[in-house]
Amino acid sequence: MMIKSMAFSILGLVGVSTVAEAAGPRPIARFERRNVNQERRIQQGVASGSLTKREAVRLEREQAQVRRMERRATADGVVTPFEKRRIQQAQNRASRHIFRAKHNSRTK
Repeated sequence: MMIKSMAFSILGLVGVSTVAEAAGPRPIARFERRNVNQERRIQQGVASGSLTKREAVRLEREQAQVRRMERRATADGVVTPFEKRRIQQAQNRASRHIFRAKHNSRTK
């Protein structure tokens, strides 16, 4: 009897963790991966000479603004769909700015 209850408890815990994993990564984890990727793109642009120091500073400032938006959104522990959409739009805009700055005619 005790073994059956332990087995059901273990199965219950495995089932709960599987459901949580199926829901996908937490929004903040997804934001953080994207921030790291965009920071890496900026640093790569500086290293290759496709970004000037001034462009890099401007892009870093924009990334800091996105991180502030994320901190404010997660401060209450819940990221609403509206907040998530605004952050994604800001990240998309920042990504476009990185691409354009890296592919313009300005170099070191």
